[in-house]
Amino acid sequence: FLVEDTRRVIREAAKKSCFVCNKMGASITCSETGCDRTFHLPCAPNGQCVTQYCGTYRSFCWEHRPHQTVQPRPSHDNICSICLDTVENKVTYKTMACPACQDARFHRHCIQRLALHAGIAFRCPCCLNQEPFTKEMLTMGIRLSKRPPSWHSAQAVSLSGQRHSCCDAATCLCPGGREHVEEDGPWQLWLCSSCAAEGTHQRCSSLANSTSSWECSTC
Repeated sequence: FLVEDTRRVIREAAKKSCFVCNKMGASITCSETGCDRTFHLPCAPNGQCVTQYCGTYRSFCWEHRPHQTVQPRPSHDNICSICLDTVENKVTYKTMACPACQDARFHRHCIQRLALHAGIAFRCPCCLNQEPFTKEMLTMGIRLSKRPPSWHSAQAVSLSGQRHSCCDAATCLCPGGREHVEEDGPWQLWLCSSCAAEGTHQRCSSLANSTSSWECSTC
């Protein structure tokens, strides 16, 4: 039944167009009841879509994605607490805030990269809050790593030789599951050309045979 269900999902995806790029093969559908917007995983950032990398891996379009209710305290410098570059003076898709201290503001891509490097030590870069902060980031679509922090040198050396080996697509279509990988064909695993911390089966992200590289939504 699993194989047949997978084939059915693939056939259905082939008939759906991505609302961001308008190309066919969109395999991700907004989880909001009654919403039929579909999109490709690589198109998610441009469409301001959110995928929650926890629980049931729910995905949402720009209209139905979760929004932060916290409003950061007024600041004169308006800088990202991570890269120290300018951010918007309000919470948006691209600008996020810490729900605990309400002082830290950061770019979405900056906090995502911090989450992947910090691993199990992930917390607010300003107030160091961990529990409410982590829960909020997961809800907002930030993907966390369960590895030790990359700055622990001994651990980093050990982990550096380990190649990422699972599909992180919101909907994995592979009959063998997310960790099944083949050398060629639709179930070969593509790693992000920028960070190599995320991967996808060729078919799960609708990658063409002529594709030479793939970049994850975080990068």
